[in-house]
This record gives sequence, structure tokens and C-alpha cells, in this order.
Amino acid sequence: MTDEKDWIRKLASVMRKLRGPDGCPWDREQTHKSLKKYLMEECAELLDALDSGENDAIMEELGDILMHIVLHSTIAEERGGFDLDAVAKSVTEKMIRRHPHVFGTESVNSSSDVVDLWEKVKKKEKEGREDLIMNGIPCHMPALLQAEKVQKKAAKFGFDWKSEFQIVEKIEEELAELKEAMDSGDNVHIDEEIGDLLFAIANLSRFRNGPSGEELLAASVRKFKNRFTHIEKSVNAAGRGLEESSIDEMENLWQDAKLKGIR
Repeated sequence: MTDEKDWIRKLASVMRKLRGPDGCPWDREQTHKSLKKYLMEECAELLDALDSGENDAIMEELGDILMHIVLHSTIAEERGGFDLDAVAKSVTEKMIRRHPHVFGTESVNSSSDVVDLWEKVKKKEKEGREDLIMNGIPCHMPALLQAEKVQKKAAKFGFDWKSEFQIVEKIEEELAELKEAMDSGDNVHIDEEIGDLLFAIANLSRFRNGPSGEELLAASVRKFKNRFTHIEKSVNAAGRGLEESSIDEMENLWQDAKLKGIR
């Protein structure tokens, strides 16, 4: 039976073949940049699989992510950069370095101690480089997660609200400013105020230390989709399409979905 190491090397060999002269035209054309959108899609599909809890789906999507890691490593190797072994070596060394309480002599008593130790090691790794607080937050991270991340970093230094009710007041303030912008008809100002309002709402979910704003919004999106699907199925059952339904009928079916507890 082929062991795990052999299968990973087999995958790397397959990828080199696909990128070779007698390989696949599509694979040969790919670059780090061209693959970005596909990687984002695969990450989203993995998150869906994790939510489903289905092992086969999770395994398949993890494989797709692994394929991207191998492909990017292959592209880099072709250009005289790093290879797959270098990637594995780098992350292995980092995990050992950032867990001195496991692989070294440091002691911890809680998960929060582990986080503090992790940050301490990271800071040491960055000695000699400008290490501003807001550096290191990926620009391609979903904006809602970015918002909570920057707010959390600022809060560590006391730049935070005292209660969630203060944040609600800030949300109301931003909403009032949005209404003023809408009255002015200035689209640039309106866009800015919508962004400020979303940022304030993200701060509320961050402050409460519960589910992330991303998770809460995803739950609301699912609820909307399920209730709208109820509308569509009800209309279809009557032999009609949504385009033949009035807004009043759809609103009544929406309320019916709420009464039935569809979420």
C-alpha cells in the first residue's frame, strides 16, 4: 500500500507532468496570479464541506486545496524558487518554533497563554523589520473578517468601546450620517457612509465575543435563501413562475415561511 509520503510525491509528479511539454495546455498556462480566483473558490467549498460535517466532502475539498499548494510550489520550482519540500520544511520549522511549550522549555497554563506566547515568538521573528500593529492583515481576507481583525488588534491596546450599547449608539450615529448623505445625493459620500455603517456593525459582533460577523451574516443569508426558496416552490406548485407572482403574494409567502420557522 502506498504510504502518505509516496502519495504526496506522486501528486507532485503528476503536477510536473501536467505542466510539462506533453502535459495539459490549461495547466501549463497557469500562474500564481491566474490561480488566485480558483483558490478562493476552493477555500469556500472547503468551508461548506466543513459545515456539512461529511467526511468524504471534507477529504475531497482538502485534496483540492492540497492540489493548489502543489501546483503553486511547482510553478515556483520552475522559476528557480522554492519547491514542495521547502514549503513543508518552512511550516514544520515554524510550528516547532512557535510551540516552545511543546518542543522547548516554556510553560503555559491556558489557551490564552499559548496565544500570548505565539505572539511573542512572532514578534521576535520580525525583529529588524517595521512591525506596525495593522501590518500583516491580508488585504484579500473577506472585508467583514478584516474589520473584526483590525478592531481586535486596536482593542488589545485599549482603543475600544466600554460596552456594546456604546457601539449601538455608534451604529445609530453612522445610520444618521448615511441618511444625511442620501439627502445630499452625493454618491461618493453615500458609499463612504455605507462602509462606515458596516464597519460599526462588524465591531458589535466582535465586541460580543460570540460568533464572528462573517458567521452571523452567513446565517442570515442562508435564512433568506431558504425562505425565498419556499416562495419559489410554493409558486411553482401552483403552476406558475416567480415572474408571474405579485409582490403581495410573495410577501404573504415570506410571512408564511417565517410562521413555519424556516431558517
